[in-house]
Amino acid sequence: MTKVCFLPDNVTVEAEPGELLLDVAKRAGLSIPTGCLMGSCHACEVEIDGGDPICACISGIPSGKKQVTINLYVDPTW
Repeated sequence: MTKVCFLPDNVTVEAEPGELLLDVAKRAGLSIPTGCLMGSCHACEVEIDGGDPICACISGIPSGKKQVTINLYVDPTW
């Protein structure tokens, strides 16, 4: 299991590696805006551990990590 902390609300849940970020956020009671659900529209972009923006609808919890931080608010000028 991986400990997942969602920012900016500091909501923490546990998730299995590979579990879709969108599903983990929903289970945590958080809403991530979506559009196409295929990664094309980029409406669901988030950052994992301060990295480059990724689409939550097609990206899973990374394996091999005990904890990850997901920032739900990505700078739209990125």
